[in-house]
Amino acid sequence: MTVETTTSELLAEHGRTYAQEAGITLRDRPSPLYRLLVLTVLSAVRIRAATAVAAARELSRAGLRTPRAMADAPWQDRVDALGRAHYVRYDESTATALGDGARLVLERWRGDLRRMAAEADGDPGALRGLLREVPRIGPVGADVFCREAQAVWPWLRPSFDARACRAARSLGLPGTPEGLARLVPPQQYAVLAAALVRSGAA
Repeated sequence: MTVETTTSELLAEHGRTYAQEAGITLRDRPSPLYRLLVLTVLSAVRIRAATAVAAARELSRAGLRTPRAMADAPWQDRVDALGRAHYVRYDESTATALGDGARLVLERWRGDLRRMAAEADGDPGALRGLLREVPRIGPVGADVFCREAQAVWPWLRPSFDARACRAARSLGLPGTPEGLARLVPPQQYAVLAAALVRSGAA
């Protein structure tokens, strides 16, 4: 099978980002960027991706789409939303982390993650460092956020993390960000990255 055929089949089977699955129409606007951050926090523990996505949908359905709404919501409301998505075991600690993270985003970046991007000043490494200041987000979580955010922040491209590259090698595709970037147009990098991670988890 050629690289082109493998890529085409991969995108046909797994070609959607995690943000899309969570119902987030990602744009360079405060609310969708914050909702992506929430999805990242939810994905940061050992839990199935589908459960994290379901939890992101429940929090959004509960109206917690902005840092202000998340910070102002009673802790129990956050716990209940996570519970409805069967995000159990980590529900109470995650509800706390989401509240603390929302307050950080409000205080540090005035509720707008585009200010975080401006602080990073076009440096993906600097952005990853800033993301790691958010409760629960470590190196892997920072990679998750950048992998998805490259859809709207071109300066992050190509963002193919270790998981995506490992999955690519297992499929016989190039195992470096530079090699993977040659397979699809830049606006599809986020979709390809997510597809690779999904294929590796399958």
